[in-house]
Amino acid sequence: MSWFVWALLSAFFAGATAVLAKVGVKDVDSNLATAIRTVVILVFAWAVALATNQQPLSTLGRRTWIFLVLSGIATGLSWLCYFRALQLGEASRVAPVDKLSVVVAIALAAIFLHEHLTWHHWVGGSFIFAGAIVLAYA
Repeated sequence: MSWFVWALLSAFFAGATAVLAKVGVKDVDSNLATAIRTVVILVFAWAVALATNQQPLSTLGRRTWIFLVLSGIATGLSWLCYFRALQLGEASRVAPVDKLSVVVAIALAAIFLHEHLTWHHWVGGSFIFAGAIVLAYA
């Protein structure tokens, strides 16, 4: 499958996550809900990694470990904030604002990865930004 199919599947599951999480955080502390979700993801991710056995841990370099750990910390912080936002707000408003991460990722990719931004990035990013604002304040 191409990257686009995988990205569409990611979008579908992320959208389902918003609805499922909104129901899940209804009567529980958002931090506890995030911890429960994280354990499930931890077990699931390790099961997939071990089942596919594509690369042993010993082949990972120090730089890889550093950046994967930093990415994990950023993910954890994102999830804590996301679950709290879902607890306080409507999923149909929280999820689009959360997707401003696309605009942040485009900007950070240009700054730190030196990716070349085309007019497509600017127009698409602007639409995502405008859409998130419209949906957040609708």
